[in-house]
Order: sequence, then C-alpha cells, then structure tokens
Amino acid sequence: MKRLPLILCFAALVLLVAACGGGGGAKDVPNDSVAVVGDDSISKADWDALLTQTRRNFEATKKTFPAPGTVALATLKANATQFLIQSSEYQQEADNLGVKVSEKDIDDRLTQIKNQYYGNPPGQPKASAQEMEKRYEAALKQQGFTDEEVRAGIKLQLIREKVFKKVTKDVKVSDNEVKAYYEKNKKQYQTPAQPESRDIRHILVKTKAKADQLYAELQANPGKFAQLAKANSKDPSSAVNGGKLPPGVGVKGRLDPAFEKVAFSIKANVISKPVQSKVGWHIIEALGPVKPGTSATPTPYSQLKEAIRQQLLSQDQQKEMDKWLASTKKTYCKKIGYQTGYAPPPGQDPCKQSASTTGSVTTG
Repeated sequence: MKRLPLILCFAALVLLVAACGGGGGAKDVPNDSVAVVGDDSISKADWDALLTQTRRNFEATKKTFPAPGTVALATLKANATQFLIQSSEYQQEADNLGVKVSEKDIDDRLTQIKNQYYGNPPGQPKASAQEMEKRYEAALKQQGFTDEEVRAGIKLQLIREKVFKKVTKDVKVSDNEVKAYYEKNKKQYQTPAQPESRDIRHILVKTKAKADQLYAELQANPGKFAQLAKANSKDPSSAVNGGKLPPGVGVKGRLDPAFEKVAFSIKANVISKPVQSKVGWHIIEALGPVKPGTSATPTPYSQLKEAIRQQLLSQDQQKEMDKWLASTKKTYCKKIGYQTGYAPPPGQDPCKQSASTTGSVTTG
C-alpha cells in the first residue's frame, strides 16, 4: 500500500519543520494557549492534538515515540510549537493577501491524490472510485491519520502554494535574459562529440589453442561465424547475437587497446587472426566500414528557449519568495510570545538564527 504524500503527513511535517517565524516578543499569552502570533493564539488543545497525532503516526509505522525527559521529545515538542506558529503566520498572511482556500479546492486536490496514488498503474483498467477510496482508507490506517487530518494538511499546502503564487505573480523573465543565459551556457546544451565507431562481432575464448582451432574453421567456412560464436564465445552479451557487440560498445576509446587496434584496422568483412586482450583470445570480424566520429553540435536556441525561461522563472520566483519570507519573519518576530515552558530551547529560536536559514522553507 502506497503511503500518503509526505506533504499531507501533518505529524511527519512537525518532525521536519523549518519555521519562518518564532521568537519571543513581549506578548500576553492566554492560559489555555501555548503561544500567540500577532492577534492569533495557538491553543493548548491544538498543540495536544498535534502531539497525539504524531504519536499515532509513530505507533502505526512501528517507530518508537521519544521517551519522557529525552532531548528527542523536547525537540519534537518545540517543533510542534513552531509548526503551529508557522501555519498561523501563513494563514494570517494569506488573509492579508486575499488568498482563500475553499472546500472545493481541498476536494479537488484530494481527488487528484487518490487518482495518482490509489488508482491503477498505466496499462491497467482504471480503478473504480470505490476501489480508490478503499485503498486510501487503508493507507490512512497504515499511517495513523484520519481523513480530517489529511484534509487539514492539504489546506495548509494549498495556502502555501497560493501565497507563493500571489507573492511571485509579477516575476517575469525577458527574452533577452533567456538568450543571454543560453549563450553563456551553450556548451551544456550541446550534443557531445562522438568518436569513431564500427559494427563488430567477435568470439572470445580462454586459450590461443581454441582460438586457432576456431579461426581455422572460419577460414574454411566464414559463414559459420555466428554459429561458432553462440556455441563457443565466453562473452554472454554478444554470444546470443552471434558475436555482434551491443549498440554503443564498438566505439573507439571504449575497447581493450589490443582488441581496438585490430577491430578498427582490418577491412570490412574480414576475419582477423586471434588477438589477445586482457580477458582472453578474440577472433574479430568487421561487419562494415569505420563510421566517422562527429563534432559536438549545439542544440538550437529555438528548442530550448521556453525550457530555459521556466528554469530562470523558477529561480527568480524562489528569490522573490525568500525575500518575502525574510520580511515576514522579521515582522512576526516582534509579534510572538510563548507560554511558560513552550519557548524554543536555547539556540533553537528561529528569530535568533541567521537570516541565511530563512530560505530553507519549502514554499512552492
């Protein structure tokens, strides 16, 4: 049974979270909350529910939940707090940006996930809605999640995606930027130069005596080459094809030097005398002329233009998002307060870490 996508694993995300907020601003925290984020409170009930969900996931996946008093448990609890703070920040910023996630949005994404992960592979009959639902429910049980929790995870992801889209909507990449990048990096897009090659077949044996014997038979009857190769050659990759080397093998520079010297010097349709290499004795036949090598050829700009544009656009969008995250972090670090016992451990407060860590948040 396939696992649910990691992005939906609310509890798993807690263990991996890299919060964009956090901090210790002077704020009054209600008794039933673990922290405040601006005008929003992170309730103790939500925090407990997240820890319970995480424990369920551990139990369902046969992992040991951290023991009381351990550093691992303290870290998990701190991550849970930061995860909920980050989620609150995104929700508040989504509201400020006019970003909405509807129930239909969530339904559509969940349907997409079910089709992708719990439908049948290509080439098989399409799974029915009932079959996919049964597989989805089995995956939930296997990982200790509920449908409600998965939907909550989907909502968080959609908020992130829509915020990313809103923040980066004005990012554009001009034709001049695309062309300049292509010219600067043209070599990485070219088809590499190819050395000389030749269609060759051979018979590999262990001793010169055996090679001499087979060579004598071929001198008398050259048409038996394929038959003798299948019966005698110790090279399994070519013996099944009557001694013919597989595509891409008969290339200059890729063969044993002694073998290569003969293979590329004999005339077409000529059978060589036995030749010794590092692996044994060969009888070689050239099946055609030497094919000349080719020079490196650049891939035309017209074929790469849009792919390069998307690459540069993605990079510029992430830079814009990183700037937004840094600004958001700076703003919220002044608006966050913790209930006693829930503040980040020393050295783990996101607001007191270097700004270089901000870009570690995955956003789109």
